[in-house]
Amino acid sequence: MVGTISDVYLDLRNELRHHGVTSAPLEAKELLAFALEIPRAEFNERSGSYLFDEQLKRLNELKSRRLKGEPLAHIIGEWDFYSLTFTLTPGVLIPRPDTETLVDAGLAFFSRRERGRMLDLCCGSGCVGIALLKNLPDTISCVFADTSEEALAVTKENLVRHRLTFRGLTVAQDALKPCDPALGKFNLIVSNPPYIPTGDIPGLDVSVKDYEPHVALDGGADGLDFYRAIAANFKDALTKNGMLAFECGMGQAQQLEEIMRENGYEDIRILRDFSGVERVVTGVRTPPEKM
Repeated sequence: MVGTISDVYLDLRNELRHHGVTSAPLEAKELLAFALEIPRAEFNERSGSYLFDEQLKRLNELKSRRLKGEPLAHIIGEWDFYSLTFTLTPGVLIPRPDTETLVDAGLAFFSRRERGRMLDLCCGSGCVGIALLKNLPDTISCVFADTSEEALAVTKENLVRHRLTFRGLTVAQDALKPCDPALGKFNLIVSNPPYIPTGDIPGLDVSVKDYEPHVALDGGADGLDFYRAIAANFKDALTKNGMLAFECGMGQAQQLEEIMRENGYEDIRILRDFSGVERVVTGVRTPPEKM
């Protein structure tokens, strides 16, 4: 025996803080619960229990990985987003709180609709589309599209985890190419595409540039390649008055607004995230009237 869970937690929290981990209290709790294979909800009530050598060895291995820069979400294999827990692998982006603004935009769009279809384009873990489905009527379905086989496999796993397989379909679709007409029409397309300028990637935090998939980060020279392609190539996949909603990086909203305007979208709106950053841009597709 080496000490109680409470004692080991305090030591781990302090060590993570010393190494610059900003959310040390949360991460220490997550790592310790994972090492002990106990539900996070039971952590506090077990705080007086003792650890043994094998458990401490496992904890030290996990701690070493974290201190080298590996994201906590990859270590424990899951992460919370929109009050839901998602299975993750190193081949998909870790869901971030900023992206919850994209979910909010989708929920607002469907607030007066009882039926419909949506497309989660560049779906990654499927977190955006699944969060929407969990908060919308059963009469609304979602197609999840990505080029990564690993991302589609993770999305399928998350659909099973959240009991949504009957409302979700995964397909291989390149966001830089025209939408496959066989997919049909959508009332809503949501997308959190790669938007980091290529030249900025080497300067990203180690936990991002060394551990997250570059294919999900690299948005081209100016970070806008996917926005240009999707705005042009997917507008005909929208129903009349259907909406396209993008997440974007800091400082990109005005450029994205112009891209959408050039492609014929109307009622373009910019939404701020919880930090006040312009994070989501939406536009409505109104086809020209027939002569």
